[in-house]
Formats: sequence, structure tokens, C-alpha cells
Amino acid sequence: MPPAPAARGKVLQAFADLLVASGERSATLDAVAERAGVSKGGLLYHFPSKDALVEGVVQHLRDLITADVALMRDAEEGPVAYLLRTSSDVGSAFDRTYLAVTQLAQGPYPWAREALDHAQEAWTQAVTTEVHDAAVARAIVLLSDGIYYRASIGIQAPPLDELLGLVGRFRSPATA
Repeated sequence: MPPAPAARGKVLQAFADLLVASGERSATLDAVAERAGVSKGGLLYHFPSKDALVEGVVQHLRDLITADVALMRDAEEGPVAYLLRTSSDVGSAFDRTYLAVTQLAQGPYPWAREALDHAQEAWTQAVTTEVHDAAVARAIVLLSDGIYYRASIGIQAPPLDELLGLVGRFRSPATA
């Protein structure tokens, strides 16, 4: 069994879980500390305000996106297949963090929205390196959004080979 996450990580995970489960209003500092199993003083040591906690979870998402894009670029199958294959991965720490930031973006936290825009742009750029067409890359990222949405409500995506065949139709003969 892996070691328990450090207090900072536990606090970020608890905050994300509360945001996803019951929204931003319920994610008070007291509730986050309780869920993380730390004292309020311990929480305040790492995050002296709710805005600092929001900034922490948004930065955590940015870090996860950077790591994900690196995996996409290095994937033997290529960025497109990687993106489409992993778009149905729900319930992971990445997924919970992404959903938490989505909750925050609906409130008074413009930097949360900026992180979501950054994710879309980073994924689009990675896909563009394979398809060499920004419009096709955006369409592929939107396709992955649809796969993610369907997976999040329990609907299975079509087989990956079928999706990759569809993507092949988007490509011009020069980029196929």
C-alpha cells in the first residue's frame, strides 16, 4: 500500500472531493480540514485563506495537465489515440481535480476558468503535432470531451478503433 499523502495533498484532495460532491458553498475551511483529517491550523499553515486553497487546487490541475500532455506526446500510440483512449477514465484523482476546478470556474474565480482553457489549449497543441491541422485538432479534442461526458454518466464510448477511423476521415490526404 502506498504511503498516505502529505497534509497539503490531503487538503487539496479533500477540497476537490467536497467541491465535486456538494459544491463550492459546502467546501468551507472547517469542512475541508475535517474531511482531510487535519486541524484547521494545519490547513491554514498550507492555505491561509479560501482563495489560497482555490489557487492550490487550480495549480494542482495545471500540474496534472502538464504531466498528461507529456504522456500524450510520448505515447507510442500517438497523442490522438492516447487522448481518445484516456477520455473515458473517470473517477481518478485527475478527474476529481478537473471537476473541482470546473465547479470553481462557475463562481468568482477567473483563474479556474483560465486553467480549464489552458487544458483545452494544451491538449489541442499536442494533438496538432500529430494531425498538423489546428481545426482538426480542435475537433478531436471536442470528440474527447464527448467521450468524457458519456463516460461520466455511465455510457460506454464506441470502440477506439472506430473513433480512430472517424478521425482518419477528418484528415486531409496530406496529413493522413
